[in-house]
Amino acid sequence: MTDAHDTPLVDFYLTGSLLTDDERAVRDRVRRFAEEHLRPVAREAWEREVFPHHLLPELAALEVAGGTVADYGCPGLSPVAFGLAMRELARVDSSFATFFTVSGGLVPVTIAACGTEEQKTRWLPRLARGEAIGAFVLTEPEHGSDASHLTTRATRDGDGFILDGAKRWIGNATICDVAIVWGRAEDGIAGFLVEPPHPGFVATKIEGKLAQRSAPQADVRLDGCRVPATHRMPRGGFGAVAEMLSLARQSAAWHALGEAIACYEIARDYALRREQFGKPIASFQLVQAKLVRMLGEITKAQLLVIQLGRLLERGEATAGMTAYAKLSTTAMAREVAATARDILGGNGILHNHDVMRHLCDLEAVFTYEGTYDINTLIGGREITGLAAFT
Repeated sequence: MTDAHDTPLVDFYLTGSLLTDDERAVRDRVRRFAEEHLRPVAREAWEREVFPHHLLPELAALEVAGGTVADYGCPGLSPVAFGLAMRELARVDSSFATFFTVSGGLVPVTIAACGTEEQKTRWLPRLARGEAIGAFVLTEPEHGSDASHLTTRATRDGDGFILDGAKRWIGNATICDVAIVWGRAEDGIAGFLVEPPHPGFVATKIEGKLAQRSAPQADVRLDGCRVPATHRMPRGGFGAVAEMLSLARQSAAWHALGEAIACYEIARDYALRREQFGKPIASFQLVQAKLVRMLGEITKAQLLVIQLGRLLERGEATAGMTAYAKLSTTAMAREVAATARDILGGNGILHNHDVMRHLCDLEAVFTYEGTYDINTLIGGREITGLAAFT
């Protein structure tokens, strides 16, 4: 059976019954935070391109930062619980959810999987308590999907390394306390922990975004950025990077699902209120067909991401599985958002209805953590054994 927080109006197949009590508790407390604290500021933050820093203490109090990391003060959430936290944040504000997936998920998971004991002890408790903000510095101006061919260099210099290169679309880079910078060392791709403000590390906010406008994303210039050898993470190579990106794709899938649910709820509620020809437009067959299709696609995505979370928890998920979850849910959410905008008619483009904000923000989610095409080819490689790219 379902519960009071996920009614059949949204949870058509009662997927809430597939969750554990702990997972439902995470979902509910993140939802309360999102509705009570995040929603009142989300529209203005998006319009003004201002990140709501004042909400970070309340976010930390939710005890979800650190995600699936179990030690060093992190909560040790199940993959499904972390996904539910992502879903509830994205349901209200995509920009804030993207901040969280990096600082609260990708960065601590990477340090836990690749870092030294000293690095874990120094950073994981602070990231979990919200006392530090993290950034994952991988993408370059000429190397997005092609992350295996990084041109950022890490040159040995006595008891340290000098980092030189350029990075782009780096979330949290202008506000972070620790940045995991990936570059090419003499022995392969390696990750280094840089602690801004730091000489040679310059982050510049990317202006003029029309998606996730309040998310702090930046260009990063590394110019003679020297770090001690102790700041290099011992586990590296493209395999480590690919593993972290694969986990990030699960977060992106839950993220897209949250935005799709938001757009469906807005469209359904609007259709029940909006009258044309003397009756609510929800009574028209064509509008009902759209709502049914939207909810059906959302339902399939809910079942998919929950099962993916269970497979991740058991160590049975493959790169192809996470790639497919990301590509399919983001494509679904894009379609649901566009259909919601259609149902709202001219009002759909107004900021105060939120649909257009979600529609724009989903363009970013559709692209990051591997484009639709790249994730398709990751899946294709897995089912055929043949790589379409190297």
